[in-house]
Amino acid sequence: MAINVTMPKWGLTMKEGKISKWYKNEGDSVQKGEDLYEVETEKITNKVESPGSGILFQIVVPVGTKVPVGAILAVIAEPDETPERIEGIQVGEVVEGTAESRTEPAEAERPTEKKPLFSSPAARRLAKELGIDLSLIKGTGPNGRIIEADVAGYHEKAPSKPKITPLAEEMARQEGLDLSTITGTGEGGKITKEDVTRALETKIPEEEEKPVKAIPFTGMRKAIAENMYASLQNTAQLSVFTEVDVTEMVRFRDLVMEEYKKDKTVRVSFNDIIILATSRALKQFPMMNSALADDEILLHESVNMGIAVSLPEGLIVPVLRDADRKGLLQIAREARELAEKAREGTLGVDEVTGGTFTISNVSMLGMDGFTPILRPPETGILGVGRVQEKPIVRDGEITIGAMMFLSLTFDHRVLDGAPAMEFLRTVARYLQHPNLIMT
Repeated sequence: MAINVTMPKWGLTMKEGKISKWYKNEGDSVQKGEDLYEVETEKITNKVESPGSGILFQIVVPVGTKVPVGAILAVIAEPDETPERIEGIQVGEVVEGTAESRTEPAEAERPTEKKPLFSSPAARRLAKELGIDLSLIKGTGPNGRIIEADVAGYHEKAPSKPKITPLAEEMARQEGLDLSTITGTGEGGKITKEDVTRALETKIPEEEEKPVKAIPFTGMRKAIAENMYASLQNTAQLSVFTEVDVTEMVRFRDLVMEEYKKDKTVRVSFNDIIILATSRALKQFPMMNSALADDEILLHESVNMGIAVSLPEGLIVPVLRDADRKGLLQIAREARELAEKAREGTLGVDEVTGGTFTISNVSMLGMDGFTPILRPPETGILGVGRVQEKPIVRDGEITIGAMMFLSLTFDHRVLDGAPAMEFLRTVARYLQHPNLIMT
Protein backbone atom coordinates (compact mmCIF):
# COMPACT_ATOMS: atom_id res chain seq x y z
CA MET A 1 0.00 0.00 0.00
CA ALA A 2 1.35 3.42 -0.97
CA ILE A 3 2.61 5.78 1.76
CA ASN A 4 2.22 9.56 1.53
CA VAL A 5 5.35 11.25 2.92
CA THR A 6 4.33 14.55 4.55
CA MET A 7 6.02 17.61 6.00
CA PRO A 8 6.64 16.74 9.68
CA LYS A 9 5.86 19.01 12.63
CA TRP A 10 8.68 19.67 15.11
CA GLY A 11 7.63 21.66 18.14
CA LEU A 12 4.49 23.66 18.87
CA THR A 13 5.44 26.69 16.77
CA MET A 14 6.43 25.05 13.47
CA LYS A 15 3.97 25.92 10.69
CA GLU A 16 5.94 25.24 7.50
CA GLY A 17 9.24 23.93 6.16
CA LYS A 18 11.30 24.11 2.99
CA ILE A 19 12.70 21.10 1.13
CA SER A 20 16.42 21.74 0.77
CA LYS A 21 17.52 18.32 -0.56
CA TRP A 22 16.25 14.94 -1.77
CA TYR A 23 18.59 12.00 -1.16
CA LYS A 24 16.67 9.77 -3.61
CA ASN A 25 15.31 10.20 -7.13
CA GLU A 26 11.98 9.01 -8.47
CA GLY A 27 12.18 5.30 -9.18
CA ASP A 28 14.87 4.63 -6.56
CA SER A 29 14.28 2.00 -3.91
CA VAL A 30 14.11 3.24 -0.32
CA GLN A 31 14.36 1.49 3.02
CA LYS A 32 12.53 2.48 6.16
CA GLY A 33 14.81 4.51 8.43
CA GLU A 34 17.32 5.71 5.78
CA ASP A 35 17.73 9.43 4.99
CA LEU A 36 15.12 10.45 2.41
CA TYR A 37 15.12 14.26 2.34
CA GLU A 38 16.25 17.40 4.17
CA VAL A 39 13.99 20.10 5.64
CA GLU A 40 14.92 23.70 6.45
CA THR A 41 12.85 25.40 9.18
CA GLU A 42 13.21 28.70 11.01
CA LYS A 43 15.41 26.91 13.54
CA ILE A 44 17.62 24.37 11.75
CA THR A 45 18.14 22.16 8.72
CA ASN A 46 17.38 18.53 9.52
CA LYS A 47 17.52 15.17 7.72
CA VAL A 48 14.31 13.15 7.69
CA GLU A 49 14.17 9.36 7.47
CA SER A 50 11.89 7.38 5.19
CA PRO A 51 8.69 6.27 6.97
CA GLY A 52 8.56 3.02 4.97
CA SER A 53 10.22 0.78 2.40
CA GLY A 54 9.45 0.54 -1.31
CA ILE A 55 9.96 2.60 -4.46
CA LEU A 56 10.02 6.41 -4.44
CA PHE A 57 7.13 6.58 -6.91
CA GLN A 58 6.72 10.39 -7.00
CA ILE A 59 8.43 13.50 -5.63
CA VAL A 60 5.56 15.99 -5.25
CA VAL A 61 7.48 18.93 -3.74
CA PRO A 62 10.76 19.87 -5.47
CA VAL A 63 13.87 21.28 -3.79
CA GLY A 64 13.54 24.92 -2.73
CA THR A 65 9.78 24.78 -2.20
CA LYS A 66 8.24 25.86 1.12
CA VAL A 67 5.06 24.06 2.16
CA PRO A 68 2.91 23.92 5.32
CA VAL A 69 3.12 21.18 7.92
CA GLY A 70 1.23 18.11 6.70
CA ALA A 71 1.74 18.82 2.98
CA ILE A 72 2.35 15.69 0.91
CA LEU A 73 6.00 15.71 -0.20
CA ALA A 74 6.33 12.36 -1.94
CA VAL A 75 4.72 8.95 -2.47
CA ILE A 76 6.39 5.63 -1.65
CA ALA A 77 4.79 2.66 -3.40
CA GLU A 78 5.21 -1.11 -3.49
CA PRO A 79 7.40 -2.37 -6.38
CA ASP A 80 4.38 -3.60 -8.38
CA GLU A 81 2.07 -0.75 -7.38
CA THR A 82 1.11 2.26 -9.57
CA PRO A 83 -0.89 4.74 -7.47
CA GLU A 84 -2.53 7.84 -8.93
CA ARG A 85 -0.04 10.72 -9.24
CA ILE A 86 -0.62 13.78 -7.04
CA GLU A 87 -0.97 17.18 -8.70
CA GLY A 88 -0.19 20.39 -6.79
CA ILE A 89 0.27 20.94 -3.06
CA GLN A 90 -2.12 18.84 -1.00
CA VAL A 91 -2.30 18.71 2.77
CA GLY A 92 -3.05 15.68 4.89
CA GLU A 93 -3.00 15.19 8.65
CA VAL A 94 0.44 14.50 10.12
CA VAL A 95 1.51 13.02 13.43
CA GLU A 96 3.89 15.35 15.26
CA GLY A 97 7.55 14.59 14.63
CA THR A 98 6.87 12.12 11.79
CA ALA A 99 6.63 12.33 8.04
CA GLU A 100 3.80 9.90 7.28
CA SER A 101 0.35 11.03 6.19
CA ARG A 102 -2.53 9.54 8.17
CA THR A 103 -5.46 10.81 6.07
CA GLU A 104 -6.37 11.22 2.44
CA PRO A 105 -5.25 14.50 0.84
CA ALA A 106 -7.72 17.34 0.56
CA GLU A 107 -9.31 17.94 -2.84
CA ALA A 108 -7.46 20.59 -4.84
CA GLU A 109 -9.29 23.81 -5.48
CA ARG A 110 -10.80 24.16 -8.90
CA PRO A 111 -9.90 27.19 -11.01
CA THR A 112 -12.58 29.81 -11.32
CA GLU A 113 -14.18 29.86 -14.73
CA LYS A 114 -14.10 33.16 -16.60
CA LYS A 115 -17.60 34.48 -17.26
CA PRO A 116 -18.42 35.18 -20.95
CA LEU A 117 -19.11 38.73 -22.16
CA PHE A 118 -22.47 39.32 -23.85
CA SER A 119 -22.19 41.97 -26.56
CA SER A 120 -23.74 42.78 -29.91
CA PRO A 121 -21.76 42.36 -33.18
CA ALA A 122 -21.85 46.14 -33.73
CA ALA A 123 -20.46 46.74 -30.24
CA ARG A 124 -17.62 44.28 -30.80
CA ARG A 125 -16.78 45.84 -34.18
CA LEU A 126 -16.66 49.39 -32.78
CA ALA A 127 -14.65 48.31 -29.75
CA LYS A 128 -12.08 46.69 -32.05
CA GLU A 129 -11.81 49.87 -34.16
CA LEU A 130 -11.32 52.06 -31.10
CA GLY A 131 -9.03 49.60 -29.28
CA ILE A 132 -11.34 49.30 -26.25
CA ASP A 133 -11.46 46.30 -23.90
CA LEU A 134 -15.11 45.19 -23.67
CA SER A 135 -14.58 43.88 -20.13
CA LEU A 136 -14.25 47.50 -18.96
CA ILE A 137 -17.72 48.44 -20.22
CA LYS A 138 -21.00 47.96 -18.37
CA GLY A 139 -23.77 46.83 -20.69
CA THR A 140 -27.16 48.57 -20.74
CA GLY A 141 -28.87 46.21 -23.17
CA PRO A 142 -31.19 43.30 -22.31
CA ASN A 143 -29.73 41.09 -19.55
CA GLY A 144 -26.69 43.39 -19.33
CA ARG A 145 -25.72 42.98 -22.98
CA ILE A 146 -23.12 45.47 -24.28
CA ILE A 147 -24.49 47.43 -27.22
CA GLU A 148 -22.86 49.84 -29.68
CA ALA A 149 -24.07 52.88 -27.72
CA ASP A 150 -22.28 51.60 -24.60
CA VAL A 151 -18.99 51.43 -26.49
CA ALA A 152 -19.47 54.89 -28.03
CA GLY A 153 -20.35 56.39 -24.65
CA TYR A 154 -17.33 54.81 -22.98
CA HIS A 155 -15.09 56.19 -25.74
CA GLU A 156 -16.46 59.73 -25.33
CA LYS A 157 -15.86 59.74 -21.57
CA ALA A 158 -12.36 58.25 -21.85
CA PRO A 159 -9.48 60.77 -21.90
CA SER A 160 -8.57 61.63 -25.47
CA LYS A 161 -5.16 60.65 -26.76
CA PRO A 162 -3.13 63.61 -28.10
CA LYS A 163 -2.54 63.79 -31.84
CA ILE A 164 1.06 62.87 -32.60
CA THR A 165 3.10 61.53 -35.47
CA PRO A 166 4.37 57.93 -35.09
CA LEU A 167 8.03 59.06 -35.03
CA ALA A 168 7.38 61.74 -32.41
CA GLU A 169 5.43 59.24 -30.28
CA GLU A 170 8.31 56.72 -30.33
CA MET A 171 10.86 59.45 -29.47
CA ALA A 172 8.75 60.60 -26.52
CA ARG A 173 8.29 57.01 -25.31
CA GLN A 174 12.01 56.28 -25.33
CA GLU A 175 12.83 59.49 -23.45
CA GLY A 176 9.96 59.11 -20.97
CA LEU A 177 8.32 62.43 -21.90
CA ASP A 178 4.82 63.32 -20.70
CA LEU A 179 2.87 64.13 -23.90
CA SER A 180 0.49 66.37 -21.97
CA THR A 181 3.35 68.82 -21.37
CA ILE A 182 4.17 69.17 -25.09
CA THR A 183 2.38 71.70 -27.32
CA GLY A 184 1.90 70.47 -30.88
CA THR A 185 2.71 72.83 -33.77
CA GLY A 186 1.61 70.53 -36.57
CA GLU A 187 -1.69 70.54 -38.45
CA GLY A 188 -4.60 70.60 -36.03
CA GLY A 189 -2.22 70.79 -33.05
CA LYS A 190 -0.52 67.47 -33.87
CA ILE A 191 2.77 66.86 -32.03
CA THR A 192 5.68 66.51 -34.44
CA LYS A 193 9.28 65.33 -34.22
CA GLU A 194 10.41 68.96 -33.90
CA ASP A 195 8.09 69.51 -30.91
CA VAL A 196 9.55 66.48 -29.12
CA THR A 197 13.12 67.65 -29.91
CA ARG A 198 12.42 71.09 -28.40
CA ALA A 199 10.93 69.48 -25.31
CA LEU A 200 14.05 67.36 -24.88
CA GLU A 201 16.31 70.44 -25.16
CA THR A 202 14.43 72.22 -22.38
CA LYS A 203 14.06 69.13 -20.18
CA ILE A 204 15.79 69.51 -16.82
CA PRO A 205 18.02 66.50 -16.28
CA GLU A 206 16.83 64.39 -13.36
CA GLU A 207 19.23 63.45 -10.60
CA GLU A 208 20.53 59.98 -11.25
CA GLU A 209 19.08 57.49 -8.83
CA LYS A 210 21.59 55.61 -6.77
CA PRO A 211 21.23 51.84 -6.92
CA VAL A 212 19.47 50.17 -4.00
CA LYS A 213 20.72 46.84 -2.74
CA ALA A 214 17.92 44.33 -2.19
CA ILE A 215 18.38 41.56 0.38
CA PRO A 216 15.90 38.65 0.16
CA PHE A 217 13.63 38.59 3.22
CA THR A 218 13.64 34.81 3.58
CA GLY A 219 14.94 31.95 5.70
CA MET A 220 15.81 32.48 9.35
CA ARG A 221 15.42 36.27 9.19
CA LYS A 222 11.84 36.07 7.89
CA ALA A 223 10.93 33.29 10.34
CA ILE A 224 12.24 35.34 13.28
CA ALA A 225 10.26 38.37 12.11
CA GLU A 226 7.04 36.37 11.78
CA ASN A 227 7.48 34.67 15.16
CA MET A 228 8.30 37.90 17.00
CA TYR A 229 5.37 39.74 15.43
CA ALA A 230 3.02 36.88 16.29
CA SER A 231 4.38 36.84 19.84
CA LEU A 232 3.55 40.51 20.38
CA GLN A 233 0.12 40.13 18.76
CA ASN A 234 -0.99 37.02 20.63
CA THR A 235 0.33 37.51 24.18
CA ALA A 236 -0.08 40.09 26.93
CA GLN A 237 3.59 40.95 27.51
CA LEU A 238 4.87 42.95 30.45
CA SER A 239 8.51 43.66 31.36
CA VAL A 240 9.98 44.46 34.78
CA PHE A 241 13.54 45.45 35.71
CA THR A 242 15.90 45.29 38.64
CA GLU A 243 19.54 46.24 39.19
CA VAL A 244 21.60 43.71 41.13
CA ASP A 245 24.84 43.96 43.06
CA VAL A 246 26.67 40.91 41.68
CA THR A 247 30.01 41.56 43.35
CA GLU A 248 29.82 38.19 45.14
CA MET A 249 28.87 36.43 41.89
CA VAL A 250 32.02 37.83 40.25
CA ARG A 251 34.12 36.60 43.17
CA PHE A 252 32.42 33.22 43.05
CA ARG A 253 33.14 32.84 39.32
CA ASP A 254 36.79 33.83 39.88
CA LEU A 255 37.06 31.34 42.74
CA VAL A 256 35.73 28.50 40.58
CA MET A 257 38.10 29.39 37.74
CA GLU A 258 41.04 29.48 40.12
CA GLU A 259 40.06 26.12 41.62
CA TYR A 260 39.89 24.44 38.19
CA LYS A 261 42.58 26.41 36.37
CA LYS A 262 44.51 23.22 35.58
CA ASP A 263 41.45 21.62 34.00
CA LYS A 264 41.19 23.11 30.50
CA THR A 265 37.68 21.67 30.06
CA VAL A 266 36.24 23.88 32.81
CA ARG A 267 35.34 27.41 31.74
CA VAL A 268 32.56 28.88 33.86
CA SER A 269 30.94 32.13 32.70
CA PHE A 270 28.55 34.54 34.40
CA ASN A 271 25.83 33.17 32.12
CA ASP A 272 26.39 29.64 33.47
CA ILE A 273 25.84 30.90 37.01
CA ILE A 274 22.72 32.79 35.86
CA ILE A 275 21.36 29.59 34.25
CA LEU A 276 21.95 27.71 37.51
CA ALA A 277 20.28 30.42 39.62
CA THR A 278 17.32 30.82 37.26
CA SER A 279 16.65 27.09 37.00
CA ARG A 280 16.58 26.82 40.81
CA ALA A 281 14.23 29.82 41.07
CA LEU A 282 11.88 28.31 38.45
CA LYS A 283 11.36 25.26 40.67
CA GLN A 284 10.02 27.63 43.33
CA PHE A 285 7.76 29.44 40.85
CA PRO A 286 6.27 26.70 38.62
CA MET A 287 3.85 29.13 36.94
CA MET A 288 6.84 30.87 35.36
CA ASN A 289 7.95 27.50 33.97
CA SER A 290 4.64 26.89 32.20
CA ALA A 291 2.91 27.20 28.83
CA LEU A 292 -0.59 28.39 27.93
CA ALA A 293 -2.33 25.93 25.59
CA ASP A 294 -5.90 26.87 24.69
CA ASP A 295 -7.84 26.70 27.97
CA GLU A 296 -5.11 25.02 30.01
CA ILE A 297 -1.88 26.11 31.68
CA LEU A 298 0.70 23.32 31.35
CA LEU A 299 3.14 23.15 34.28
CA HIS A 300 6.45 21.59 33.21
CA GLU A 301 8.14 19.15 35.58
CA SER A 302 11.64 19.89 34.24
CA VAL A 303 13.39 23.15 33.40
CA ASN A 304 14.50 23.05 29.78
CA MET A 305 16.47 26.27 29.50
CA GLY A 306 16.63 28.08 26.17
CA ILE A 307 19.95 29.90 25.68
CA ALA A 308 19.80 32.56 22.95
CA VAL A 309 22.82 32.46 20.59
CA SER A 310 23.41 35.23 18.05
CA LEU A 311 24.41 34.18 14.51
CA PRO A 312 25.21 36.33 11.45
CA GLU A 313 21.92 35.29 9.84
CA GLY A 314 19.76 35.66 12.95
CA LEU A 315 19.11 34.30 16.44
CA ILE A 316 18.78 30.66 17.44
CA VAL A 317 17.90 29.26 20.87
CA PRO A 318 19.41 25.87 21.76
CA VAL A 319 17.75 24.11 24.71
CA LEU A 320 19.66 22.87 27.75
CA ARG A 321 17.44 20.07 29.04
CA ASP A 322 16.88 19.34 32.74
CA ALA A 323 18.95 22.34 33.81
CA ASP A 324 17.36 22.17 37.28
CA ARG A 325 18.99 18.75 37.85
CA LYS A 326 22.53 19.71 36.85
CA GLY A 327 25.42 21.29 38.68
CA LEU A 328 27.35 24.36 37.61
CA LEU A 329 30.21 22.54 35.87
CA GLN A 330 27.85 20.32 33.87
CA ILE A 331 25.78 23.36 32.87
CA ALA A 332 28.94 25.16 31.75
CA ARG A 333 30.11 22.23 29.61
CA GLU A 334 26.75 21.53 27.98
CA ALA A 335 25.87 25.19 27.38
CA ARG A 336 29.21 25.72 25.63
CA GLU A 337 28.70 22.61 23.47
CA LEU A 338 25.25 23.83 22.42
CA ALA A 339 26.59 27.28 21.54
CA GLU A 340 29.37 25.74 19.41
CA LYS A 341 26.89 23.51 17.60
CA ALA A 342 24.68 26.52 16.93
CA ARG A 343 27.54 28.43 15.31
CA GLU A 344 28.56 25.36 13.30
CA GLY A 345 24.98 24.67 12.20
CA THR A 346 24.98 21.12 13.57
CA LEU A 347 22.14 21.32 16.12
CA GLY A 348 19.59 18.51 16.08
CA VAL A 349 15.83 18.95 16.26
CA ASP A 350 15.65 17.87 19.91
CA GLU A 351 18.29 20.52 20.75
CA VAL A 352 16.15 23.45 19.57
CA THR A 353 12.67 22.35 20.65
CA GLY A 354 10.89 21.77 23.94
CA GLY A 355 12.18 24.84 25.82
CA THR A 356 10.23 25.95 28.91
CA PHE A 357 12.03 29.24 29.70
CA THR A 358 14.65 31.35 27.91
CA ILE A 359 17.64 33.48 28.91
CA SER A 360 18.95 36.14 26.51
CA ASN A 361 22.26 37.72 27.47
CA VAL A 362 23.48 40.91 25.72
CA SER A 363 26.41 41.62 28.03
CA MET A 364 28.94 40.73 25.33
CA LEU A 365 27.43 43.51 23.19
CA GLY A 366 28.09 46.12 25.88
CA MET A 367 24.39 46.70 26.63
CA ASP A 368 23.09 47.50 30.11
CA GLY A 369 19.65 46.03 29.52
CA PHE A 370 16.72 45.47 27.16
CA THR A 371 13.17 44.13 26.96
CA PRO A 372 13.26 40.68 25.32
CA ILE A 373 10.23 39.32 23.45
CA LEU A 374 8.57 36.10 24.59
CA ARG A 375 9.11 32.85 22.69
CA PRO A 376 5.62 31.28 22.64
CA PRO A 377 4.38 29.10 24.16
CA GLU A 378 6.81 29.94 26.99
CA THR A 379 5.57 32.21 29.78
CA GLY A 380 8.80 34.06 30.59
CA ILE A 381 12.16 35.21 29.24
CA LEU A 382 15.02 36.72 31.25
CA GLY A 383 17.12 39.53 29.77
CA VAL A 384 20.68 39.93 31.10
CA GLY A 385 22.82 43.05 30.76
CA ARG A 386 26.54 43.61 31.23
CA VAL A 387 28.38 43.62 34.56
CA GLN A 388 29.69 47.13 35.23
CA GLU A 389 31.58 48.57 38.19
CA LYS A 390 29.76 51.50 39.83
CA PRO A 391 29.90 53.46 43.07
CA ILE A 392 27.23 52.06 45.40
CA VAL A 393 26.18 52.51 49.00
CA ARG A 394 26.85 49.40 51.10
CA ASP A 395 26.49 49.34 54.91
CA GLY A 396 26.21 53.13 54.94
CA GLU A 397 29.44 53.67 53.01
CA ILE A 398 30.18 54.48 49.37
CA THR A 399 32.14 51.71 47.71
CA ILE A 400 32.68 50.18 44.27
CA GLY A 401 30.42 47.25 43.32
CA ALA A 402 29.80 45.10 40.27
CA MET A 403 26.26 45.93 39.11
CA MET A 404 24.05 44.26 36.52
CA PHE A 405 20.53 44.86 35.15
CA LEU A 406 18.03 42.01 34.84
CA SER A 407 14.76 42.28 32.93
CA LEU A 408 11.90 39.80 32.94
CA THR A 409 9.26 39.71 30.20
CA PHE A 410 6.28 37.52 31.06
CA ASP A 411 2.82 36.68 29.77
CA HIS A 412 0.38 38.58 31.97
CA ARG A 413 -2.40 36.18 30.97
CA VAL A 414 -0.71 33.35 32.85
CA LEU A 415 0.32 35.12 36.06
CA ASP A 416 0.09 38.53 37.70
CA GLY A 417 2.83 41.05 38.23
CA ALA A 418 3.43 40.34 41.93
CA PRO A 419 4.53 36.67 41.56
CA ALA A 420 6.53 37.53 38.44
CA MET A 421 8.37 40.27 40.32
CA GLU A 422 8.91 37.92 43.26
CA PHE A 423 10.48 35.41 40.86
CA LEU A 424 12.82 38.07 39.44
CA ARG A 425 13.73 39.18 42.97
CA THR A 426 14.58 35.57 43.84
CA VAL A 427 16.89 35.25 40.83
CA ALA A 428 18.51 38.56 41.78
CA ARG A 429 19.04 37.39 45.37
CA TYR A 430 20.70 34.18 44.19
CA LEU A 431 23.11 36.20 42.04
CA GLN A 432 23.76 38.65 44.86
CA HIS A 433 24.49 35.78 47.27
CA PRO A 434 25.53 32.70 45.18
CA ASN A 435 25.82 30.53 48.29
CA LEU A 436 22.01 30.63 48.62
CA ILE A 437 21.69 28.60 45.40
CA MET A 438 22.95 25.57 47.27
CA THR A 439 20.32 25.82 50.02
